[in-house]
Amino acid sequence: MEYRAGTCDVAVIGAGHAGIEAALAAARMGMETVCFAINLDSVGNMPCNPAIGGTAKGHLVRELSCLGGEMPAAADRACIQYRMLNLGKGPAVWSLRAQADRREYQRIMKGTLERQENLRLIQAEITDIRLEDGKVSAVVTASGAVWSCRAAIVCTGTYLSGRTVVGDVTRESGPDGMHAALPLTDCLRALGLSLRRFKTGTPPRVNARSVDFSKMELQPGDAQPEPFTFDMDSVPENRAVCWLTWTNERTHEIIRANLHRSPLFNGVIDGVGPRYCPSIETKIVTFPDKKRHQLFVEPMGLGTEELYLQGLSSSLPEDVQADMVHSIPGLENAVIQRYAYAIEYECVDPTELRVTLEAKKVPGLYGAGQFNGSSGYEEAAVQGFVAGVNAALKLQGREPMILDRAGSYIGTLIDDLVTRGTNEPYRMMTSRSEYRLYLRQDNADIRLCHVGHGLGLISDERYARVLEKYELVKKEITRLENTFAPPTDELNEFLASRKQPPVTTGVSLANLIRRPQLDYMSVAPFDPGRPDLPRAVTKEAEIELKYAGYIEKQERQIKEFRRLEAKKLPEDIDYNSIQGLRLEARQKLSAIRPENLGQASRVSGVSPADAAALMIYLER
Repeated sequence: MEYRAGTCDVAVIGAGHAGIEAALAAARMGMETVCFAINLDSVGNMPCNPAIGGTAKGHLVRELSCLGGEMPAAADRACIQYRMLNLGKGPAVWSLRAQADRREYQRIMKGTLERQENLRLIQAEITDIRLEDGKVSAVVTASGAVWSCRAAIVCTGTYLSGRTVVGDVTRESGPDGMHAALPLTDCLRALGLSLRRFKTGTPPRVNARSVDFSKMELQPGDAQPEPFTFDMDSVPENRAVCWLTWTNERTHEIIRANLHRSPLFNGVIDGVGPRYCPSIETKIVTFPDKKRHQLFVEPMGLGTEELYLQGLSSSLPEDVQADMVHSIPGLENAVIQRYAYAIEYECVDPTELRVTLEAKKVPGLYGAGQFNGSSGYEEAAVQGFVAGVNAALKLQGREPMILDRAGSYIGTLIDDLVTRGTNEPYRMMTSRSEYRLYLRQDNADIRLCHVGHGLGLISDERYARVLEKYELVKKEITRLENTFAPPTDELNEFLASRKQPPVTTGVSLANLIRRPQLDYMSVAPFDPGRPDLPRAVTKEAEIELKYAGYIEKQERQIKEFRRLEAKKLPEDIDYNSIQGLRLEARQKLSAIRPENLGQASRVSGVSPADAAALMIYLER
C-alpha cells in the first residue's frame, strides 16, 4: 500500500560511485536530496577491483578533484599504495593509480553522505518513476513509499535486471550477492527509454596466507607518492605492496579444455562485455599464440587477508576456476575465498541523453555511470557529478554545466557517449582524446578549478592558491628564458655525459631544459640563482617548456573546435528538409539531435560533406 513518505528536489537512485557524486553535488548546491540504495552496506562498494585511477582514469579523478567531487579526497584517505603509470612516456599519458582499502573507502563515503547537509541516505529499492505533465514528479519504493521530487538521477550500476553467472549457475542478483533491481527496468522502458544488455566480470579472491609470494615479482609503490587531490595537506603513504605473476601453458590448457562449459561461449551469456577488460577465457581464445598473461595480485585492504587476482576475470564453473588458479606460480595451494563471476545488467542507449545527461524524452530524468553504458568507478563518478550538478542548475533556473571535449577528459567521455553512443561497456583511454597533450593530469587544476569555483564547490581560498601556483609557473618560465649559462668546460662535460652536443656561446636555462635527456633538476648546478619553489610549480614549468610547440598546436586546434561548437543548431531543426544531407546523415542527426555543428560533425554516419551542408544551412 502506498503512502506519502516525503518531498525532495532531487532523488538519486543508487549509491555506488555515480550515485555518491550525484547526491553530494546536488546537496552541496543547496538541493534537498535523497539518495536511495538497495542495501546501505553497498554504498561506495568496489565489487570488481579495489583500486582508483589508472591510465586515463587517473585523469578523470584529478579533474573531479578540481571540480569539487568527493572520490579524489576519499581515495587519498583510503588508498594504501600509489603508483604513477607510464612514466617512461610523455606527461600526456602519465596516470595515477592507487590501491584502495575497500572497506575503509566504503566507510569514508557512507559517513560523508550521512553527514552532508540537505542529504538523506535511505535503504530502499526504487521500483517506479512517475511523471506529471511529462516531467519527473516522484519516485516510489518497493514498500510503497512515494517521494515527490523534481528530478531523478538513475545510477543503478550493474543492479538493473542484474544476473550473475558462474558456469551453468545463474541467479537474479546485483554484485556481491546483493538484490537486483528488477521492476525499475520495466518502468524505464515504459518511459520510452531504449535499454540494452551489457556484461562485466570479476576475478577470484584468494587468502594471502595460502600464497607463495617467493614465486612472484614484488610490485612496490612509488618512492615519492603523489595524491589525487592537488592541495592535500599530507603526503600519501604507501602501506601495502602488490605482486606480479603469470598464467602458463597449463593454465591455458585447462581453460581450452573447458570452453564448452564457459557461459561466454555456450550461449548462456548474451550481454556484451568490455573489449579492454576481457575475461581470461576470452584472452586465451583471442590470443591463442600468447604463452602467458600477466596477473597482478593486489590486497583488498589492510584489515583482511583477501587478495584480488587482477587479470583473471572469469565466469567458468568453480571447479575449473580452482584448477586454473592452482596452475599459476605462487597460487598452487591458494585458498579461494570468492569465486569469479560474470554479471549482466541493463543500461540505456546513451545517445538518448543530452550532454547534461538529462534524458531527451523525459525532462527531469538523468542517467549516470554504468546505466549510461560506461564501465569503471572513475567514469561513473564523473558522470554522477555532472548529472547532480546539472539537475541542481536546472532546478535553480541557471545555465547548465557543459564540459567540452577540448577542456577535459570528462567532456570527452560524455561527448563520446551521447554523440557516438557505444555498443560495449565504454572505458576511458588517453587515445580517445584528440587534445591529450593539453588535457594532462598535472594541469587539471588550471583547466577546471574555475568551473568548480563558479559552482560554489571550490572555495575562494583553494581557487586563489591555484591562481598563485600558475603565476609562479609563469614567472619561473620567464626567468629560465632570460637566465643564461656560460659555455664552460664543466657545462660541456655535463652535456657530453648526457650525450648532448656542446655549447660555444651562452645558452638559456630554458633551452637546456628543452634538450632530450635534460630536465629542471639536472641543470640545477648551472642555475645558482634558482628560487625555492614547490615541486608542483617546477614540474609544470618544465612541461610547459619541453612541450611548448606541441601545446601551442593543440591550443590552435582547440580554438577551431570551439568555433564549431559555438554554432548552435535549432532544437526544432528539420534535417529531412536540408538539401545536401545524405539519407544516413538525416536519419542519424534526427535521432541524436546534436546541439551544435561540432557535435553534429562527430555523429557516426555524418560525413565532412554533410557537415558542410549543415554549415551552409546555418549561414543562410
